[in-house]
Amino acid sequence: MKSIGIWLDSKNAWIVSLHEEGDTLTKIASGIEFFNRTSTSGSRAKWGGTQDITHERNYLEKEKRQFKKYFKEVANAVSDVDALALFDPADINEKLRKELEESYPSIGKKIVAVEKVDSMTENQTRALVRDFFNNR
Repeated sequence: MKSIGIWLDSKNAWIVSLHEEGDTLTKIASGIEFFNRTSTSGSRAKWGGTQDITHERNYLEKEKRQFKKYFKEVANAVSDVDALALFDPADINEKLRKELEESYPSIGKKIVAVEKVDSMTENQTRALVRDFFNNR
């Protein structure tokens, strides 16, 4: 039985695969860009309002595409899983769970846990996944 635990955030996914010989740790970088809206510092006097132009919808659509690509890479890395646990400090694991269930149902049905945990080092991540599956 191949058990995998993933700790992820919006920057990286740490995939811990458990084997009889031990475990392996794989890192996948998200490649997600974080957009900071910048001001044109325009004057209100001339135009009657600020000249800040935001393209919020464009930013959100681009971010959405980048998350889909990130989740696809993660799904490809865990395609042969028997039991999958997702961990993260925010809500990215819920987004990944939803994407796996909708776009990769053969993987999505193998999710056994979605939990919130703080940021951790590589060794702490390995220990978390080992402990989780040993205590199941």
